[in-house]
Parts: sequence; C-alpha cells; structure tokens
Amino acid sequence: MKKSVLTRYRVMAYVTGVLLVLLCLSMIAKYAMGVDGAADFTRVVAIAHGWLYVVYLIFAFDLGSKAKWPVGKQLWVLLAGTIPTAAFFVERRISHELESKVADVAPAVAEA
Repeated sequence: MKKSVLTRYRVMAYVTGVLLVLLCLSMIAKYAMGVDGAADFTRVVAIAHGWLYVVYLIFAFDLGSKAKWPVGKQLWVLLAGTIPTAAFFVERRISHELESKVADVAPAVAEA
C-alpha cells in the first residue's frame, strides 16, 4: 500500500474532525447562547463539513479496502467523521497500525 493513501486519509480525518468540532461549537453559540451571526457561520460550516465528509468517506473506504479491514472496523472508521473528536483518535490509532504496512514506492531508475 502506498503512503499517499494513508496521507490522504489522515488529512481528511483532521479536516473533518476540525469542521465537526467547529460545527458543534457554532451550534452551541447559536442555540444555547443566542450569538448574533452564529446562524450564518453554522450554515457555512455545516455545508463544508457535509461535502468534505463525503470526500473523507471515499478516502477512508479506499484505505480500508487496500488494508483489507473487516467490515466492522471499516464502519467504525467511516462513522468517526460524525462523532465530535472521534476522527482524531481513530486517525491516530489507524496511523500507528498501518505505519509498518505502508511503503514509499520510489520510481524505478533505469540503467543506461
């Protein structure tokens, strides 16, 4: 498995996790604190998280299929983007687990 597959997953896990935490905070500001302007911020963050979560799903599924994970583990990784802060913990665990399996594939140099 290429290292780029793991790197793509890691980037999207962090992006998804940060956006989900921002979404939770903005919803608290909107509904619990009544902050002016929180509704617009919540809408923007919700849309961004929704679209980027789809990208996260694609990259996580690609990683899971190449790592040959069982279905239960694959589902847990896919759902981690919907639970605030879970994406950070799952990403760290998956990264440590797959570090030994990834290989930097350098292009072969032809001898002249």
